[in-house]
Amino acid sequence: MKKIFNIEVNNFLDKEVELFGFVSSIRDHGKLFFFDLKDRSGIVQCVISNDNKFFYLSKDLKPYYVLRVKGKVNLRPAHLENKNLETGKVEVAVEELEILSQAKTLPFEVETDGYEIDEALRMKYRYLDLRRKRLQDNLRKRHEFLLFIRNFLDAHGFIEVETPILTKSTPEGARDYLVPSRIYPGSFYALPQSPQQYKQLLMVTGLERYFQVARCFRDEDPRGDRQPEFTQIDIEMSYIEREDILNLIEKMFVEVVESLYPEKKISYKPFPRISYDEAINLYGSDKPDLRKDPNNPDELAFLFVIDFPMFEVKDNKLETMHHPFTQPKLPDGKKDKESLIEALSFSPEILLSEQYDLVLNGYEIGGGSLRTTDPDVLIKVFNVLGYKSNEIENKFSHLLEAFSYGVPPHGGIAPGVDRILMILENEPNIREVIAFPKTGEGRDYMMNSPSEVLKEQLDELKIEIKKNKKGHI
Repeated sequence: MKKIFNIEVNNFLDKEVELFGFVSSIRDHGKLFFFDLKDRSGIVQCVISNDNKFFYLSKDLKPYYVLRVKGKVNLRPAHLENKNLETGKVEVAVEELEILSQAKTLPFEVETDGYEIDEALRMKYRYLDLRRKRLQDNLRKRHEFLLFIRNFLDAHGFIEVETPILTKSTPEGARDYLVPSRIYPGSFYALPQSPQQYKQLLMVTGLERYFQVARCFRDEDPRGDRQPEFTQIDIEMSYIEREDILNLIEKMFVEVVESLYPEKKISYKPFPRISYDEAINLYGSDKPDLRKDPNNPDELAFLFVIDFPMFEVKDNKLETMHHPFTQPKLPDGKKDKESLIEALSFSPEILLSEQYDLVLNGYEIGGGSLRTTDPDVLIKVFNVLGYKSNEIENKFSHLLEAFSYGVPPHGGIAPGVDRILMILENEPNIREVIAFPKTGEGRDYMMNSPSEVLKEQLDELKIEIKKNKKGHI
């Protein structure tokens, strides 16, 4: 199949081409019938005359019919050139025309940016919404971004490894999505909030440098920069200090911005590093926006926030600010086992941690930490969180057992793909850079999910839906 879109059209002058695409617009001039043919790479004008045996088909054409066209590339008359099209100097004189698929009238316009259309309607017909150029460009840029990241990490010695989606429910900071097991009634898998424990176990194997473009699932209240499922670049490294990871991530983002977004300007190089206390005291936020001009969409103010508290009070009890596997340290920086055990036993609230966040323009776009690898310290952290010995054994024995066979010191970080691209593409929310997102309320109107399932399916899983006296769930 020969293409003439988005290439040097002069190479195809007076040559026969075969094209496939959607009808974009129609102009009936009686003896001549013009239509624009559109595919993912662009638009070209086609013309068919009434002496062509396929001319009768042109009268049936409507917008978004899918066609196969064969014809000859000719120059347009100079006064009829379309300077708004890359192919505006040529047209295809149709010799053969085939209608591959007909199309009903679309429920909304797809040649606009789409912001003016009700989101619920856009999400219901997302496969049509994605025809608009803005969203096609977003998906292409997402592909280019991930390809760049993969190549960057590969060049720095990382190996991409896939980890399980069906895993075990463990506390990692948010509610789990649970998946009932038919084979083991009453038992449940959990969808991973992140591949946290798997990537640490990969460090036990001696792999040393791992990454994954990972799907993650958290049962949280939706908002503009959050989804029930999202994508992160999951990274873990052995034998490193905090600065090794921060320097790698800084280099990665500087290079990806300079390569894919040359119009963007990074405000500060190297990225500033400020403590959690400094961020709160100076800016009132642990994700401050340090742009010199917040109204400039092409300014990127990256920074790292470091030295987070290990614990925070929620609902009158201590919880980890990041997750239990984060390495704690004393305010003076001490991380020796004896000092940590003593502080965890008597004054856990004073502890800081080796947590670090990557912030961009007021959004947290990535978080990570150096990890606790000493089983005794890790058990003590679980004790502070209220776990009894039998609960620790039930939820974390696999990790503690693995660490008993020798574990390299390690740490990692996980930048969020959706949120980063939302900022780089100047979009108002992450749904604009995801192919098939949920709405702001967490619903998928296109697939009509979440939805009820058949009673027979529930019976197989030994699950019963409880209803109140009024018959409501």
